Amino acid sequence: MEVLFQSAIGISILTTAVVYGTDFFCALVLRSAFARLDDRALAAVTGRIHEVADKRMPIPGAAGVFAAVVATGIAFLDGRAAAGFLAALAVAALAVWLGIYARISAPVNKELTAAVIADRVPADVREMQRTWDSVIVVRVILQGIALVALFLAALSM
Repeated sequence: MEVLFQSAIGISILTTAVVYGTDFFCALVLRSAFARLDDRALAAVTGRIHEVADKRMPIPGAAGVFAAVVATGIAFLDGRAAAGFLAALAVAALAVWLGIYARISAPVNKELTAAVIADRVPADVREMQRTWDSVIVVRVILQGIALVALFLAALSM
């Protein structure tokens, strides 16, 4: 059980770190950089980023959640309550992150992607970006909580 748990938690840590790093970079760098772009450039750059990211990022995101759920189950089945609760905390943080992403970020991503494909600049492109930016720090915090919980779960076994 130990090897299975460590494998699952390791996969979850690595794949969650991909999403955390991406969100962190967006919060730290892209928000400021995007604020300096004109509307056409903002629509084009964000649209293309989301066009690619929305196809590729679900892979590490789903793998991270799935592996965290597996690690949680293994920990509880093996009688390791501390590891189980910590892994469950990570799952909860990732679930909240997913809810925020699905309700706020994804609709903006979809609109910006459609706009760039149609070669148009939405009249409300700045408002869309403000909406997206309004949750990126919370998303980083939730991913950070998940990562810390996963690391602590790994150490507690």
